[in-house]
Amino acid sequence: MPKNAPYTMWLKKGTYYWCSCGKSETQPFCDSSHAGSGKKPFEFVINTAAEVSLCGCGKTRRPPYCDGSHDR
Repeated sequence: MPKNAPYTMWLKKGTYYWCSCGKSETQPFCDSSHAGSGKKPFEFVINTAAEVSLCGCGKTRRPPYCDGSHDR
């Protein structure tokens, strides 16, 4: 379920899949709930462990990162 705020967390180096459909039970990450919706998860790579703010509302123009769209 989308939320009106970012998901801020530390991520280790690796490949991740951000949910773009808003149906995932494991927000902000994909759990394949998008099947049949026409949407696909957004793959992104973290090269160095870092704190990130991932979009929670699904309106960002910089997926998977929050750009403040939830405030507009």
